[in-house]
This record gives sequence, C-alpha cells and structure tokens, in this order.
Amino acid sequence: MRIVLLGPPGAGKGTQAKELVSKYGIVQLSTGDMLRAAVAGGTPVGLKAKDFMARGALVPDEVVVAIVAERIEGPDAKRGFILDGFPRTVPQAEALDRLLAGKGLRLDAVVELKVDPDILIRRIEHRVEQAKLRGEALRPDDNPEVLKQRLAAYEAQTAPLVAYFRNQGALRTVDGMAPVEDVASAIGRALADAAFRPVSASKIGRRKAGARAGGEPSGRKSSGSKSSGLKPSGRKAAGRRKSPAKAAPKGGKRAKAAPRAKPARKPAARRIAQNRQKSSKAARLRRLTK
Repeated sequence: MRIVLLGPPGAGKGTQAKELVSKYGIVQLSTGDMLRAAVAGGTPVGLKAKDFMARGALVPDEVVVAIVAERIEGPDAKRGFILDGFPRTVPQAEALDRLLAGKGLRLDAVVELKVDPDILIRRIEHRVEQAKLRGEALRPDDNPEVLKQRLAAYEAQTAPLVAYFRNQGALRTVDGMAPVEDVASAIGRALADAAFRPVSASKIGRRKAGARAGGEPSGRKSSGSKSSGLKPSGRKAAGRRKSPAKAAPKGGKRAKAAPRAKPARKPAARRIAQNRQKSSKAARLRRLTK
C-alpha cells in the first residue's frame, strides 16, 4: 500500500502515520529524514543535497525525487510506504507519478487531514499557557506566530496539490479535528474506499486494445471442432454448417429459405425394387410350371 498524507503543521500526520505503520506493516518516509539519511550515507544523490543544504538553499525537486526513488527501493519499502512531507507541489506530484509509473506502481490513496487553522492556533496558545503554569520548557513548535506563518505557507503551496490529486480521483479527505481514534477509523474507511476507485478511461481503453491485440475470446462458442482438436468430417459435419439464410446480419430479418428439392431415389432402393420384381416373376413361373 502506497499512501500520501497531506495536512498542515499540527494536523496530526505523525500520529496517524504511526497508526498506519503498525496496522499495515509499511514504513513512514519523511522527506527530512530521507534527506538526512542520504547525506549521512554519502550517496551520490545525498552529496548533491548536502551541497544545497550547506549553502542554505532549497533542495531542487529533481534531487528530492531522486532521493525518494532511491529510498523506496529499500527492502523495507517493498510492502508499501507512507510519504509524509512529499510531494509539496504539483511538479513534485507529477514527478512522483512518473517515478511510480516507471516501476509499474501507483499511489493507492492520498489522505488529506482537514483542519481549522484558527482552532490549531488556539490549541498551541493553550498548550503554551499550560506549559508556563507548570514551569515546563516550551517545545520549539510551541510558537503561535511561527505556526501562523507555516499555515499560510502550507495553504498557498498545497491548495493546487489538493486539486491535482482530487482530479485524479485519489484524494480522500478526513476530519483531522476529530479525536485521534475517530480520525484513524476514518482513514481506514478512506483507504478501503480508495482500494475500489475506478480505473481512468484512458487505462480502460489501453486494456481493451491489448485484449483485441491478444486475441481474447469473445465468449461465443467456436463453430469449428470440439475440444479434441479434430475436425468433424462427412455428412454430419456438412449438416452443421449454416445456410446462407441463417447468416443474416444481427438484428435484421432472416430471409426465407428456398424450398428444398426432393432427393432422388437412391440407387440401393432401385436395386431392392428390381430384385423384388425378379423374385415375384420367378415365383409366378414356378407356379405355372407345376
């Protein structure tokens, strides 16, 4: 199973990803983790990413896609994976589609956790107040102002991506504001629904063309020989052939068959009659000579 989780910061993607990993036995692939692992591993793609990261520049899409391609080849990703944080843009989504198609794969579902940004911000503010009252250190992401900026950036960046996956028929939207257990149940239903999503019309056309090229049987019985492969011979075989009158086009009226001519008397019958006549004449001669 191959899933993409979409949702703004604070939507609970990490929590739900852990549930999916446990339930389906697949791996969670985070863009940040993949980048750091590729750099630490010193792979060719990782070295390219390291150069951009050292300069504080954004890692180009082609490098990120190459890292994703490298990562999903891992043995732990054979059963499937959850992509978290990728794709972030429509070009990245298009690149991901091409990548999977090249491997004969496709995404099973794109699950969007829909949340209310205002409620998220109020949650962060409440969490900050409670942490201060308890004298606890604040978490790095416990900053309402930073969260506002990240939410705005996500909305601007991801809105076209949501439309892209919706047009593909792969998007499933779940209420991310519900309790964690309810969200997990809703995601399970969404994935079950996605498993039966229809194939696009273009794919159906390609399948039909392939069936015609491969000579797929139409379901009608063959007018030829039986399953033994031997062709029937003699009168019985000829008797099974359809007359021209029966070969009328489908939906049309059949033409009336011409009356059949009476078959000529068979030679064997004539011989029998002649023998009977000879026998009767001989009998009469014997009676007359007595």
